Amino acid sequence: MAFGNLKDIFKGSMSIISYETGGEIEKNKLLNENIPKNQMIQNLIKLARHGTPLFKIGDDNPKIMIIAGLHGNELPPQIASLWLIDELMGYKIKGTLYMIPFAIPHATMENSRRFKGIDMNRIASKGGYVSNNIVKTIKMLNMDAVADFHSTKPKSNPGRESVFCSKNPSYKSFEIAEYITKATSSESIGYDDAGTLYTGALEDECNLAGIPAVTCEVVSENGEIDEGSPQRSYLQMIAYLKYFKLI
Repeated sequence: MAFGNLKDIFKGSMSIISYETGGEIEKNKLLNENIPKNQMIQNLIKLARHGTPLFKIGDDNPKIMIIAGLHGNELPPQIASLWLIDELMGYKIKGTLYMIPFAIPHATMENSRRFKGIDMNRIASKGGYVSNNIVKTIKMLNMDAVADFHSTKPKSNPGRESVFCSKNPSYKSFEIAEYITKATSSESIGYDDAGTLYTGALEDECNLAGIPAVTCEVVSENGEIDEGSPQRSYLQMIAYLKYFKLI
């Protein structure tokens, strides 16, 4: 992946940060039935055919990022991210929000957890993978914080609505999680040190690099949309924005 010059990348509000991941989002009929149909969203879907899209709203500090779809079959946060883009269009936020609504469009198209047979949220520490490209982009853009949104099937790990965080080396990860959980009645799942549970998670790689990050989970069967799950993911996103006073 060649990042190029930031001024060239962000002449517009959309760009591609990883070209090997492209997919036809609209072929995921369940997702397609639940997203806005305005021109901006359709442009994002068209862009996703070529790779991982990055969408930018605002042009000030703080700079934060929302990511969805690192597991392509976790549909609620991908839907919620598009609802949020739709809601924020024309709204002047107090900072800059970068959004990756489908981290791996091909996996979303296939309604698959994995991409090329690999769970990309276990390999963000290794170069050459899309999750690592996302981490490189986060570092390059000097993000103030990152929130990675997922859904978890019932009776799995964690199997409940929650926010993962850690205290070291980025204590703000814990503070962000506490704010979101209080605002949404989610559960905080915290660790003393980033990377305690397993290696290669995008959240942990950001925290280890000194960029505060959390992982937000809502409950929904894999590849499906449990009733109310996109709304719950949307509320977590809104709480995250409110923590940084972007809205």
